[in-house]
Amino acid sequence: MSDSSIMSLTPEEAWQMLQDNPKAVLIDIRSKMEYLFIGHPKGAIHIPWIDEPDWQINTRFAADVRKLMLGGVVYDAENSEIDAVPVILICRSGRRSLDAGNALIKDDFTYVYHIAEGFEGPLDANHHRSTSSGWRFHELPWEQC
Repeated sequence: MSDSSIMSLTPEEAWQMLQDNPKAVLIDIRSKMEYLFIGHPKGAIHIPWIDEPDWQINTRFAADVRKLMLGGVVYDAENSEIDAVPVILICRSGRRSLDAGNALIKDDFTYVYHIAEGFEGPLDANHHRSTSSGWRFHELPWEQC
């Protein structure tokens, strides 16, 4: 088991890491509905941590991430250490990404980050999101269907 721990990033730090390291992977772990209809960071890969219809934790999450990486997103035959590739996780507000990140750490991933503010940030006094923090609040590139 790894001695690593999940590291927190601001949305801006995550964006900069993605610009500086072309092997870094941004994974949106929200449900399919959130990913499609609320929007997602441009270039994010969708692997849900919890999804409909049963809303259970994806017990294959770490295996799905490893499969994605081995499938060519970051795999390099000369440097096959996929566990050393930075994996950045994003959810709505930063809670689920912590849980998912800890699952990756337990599965021996080494460089696991989560965006602490999430995509939308916390609710404000009027029960709105994206008003004080989050990927969208900071006007980083995003899209929706």
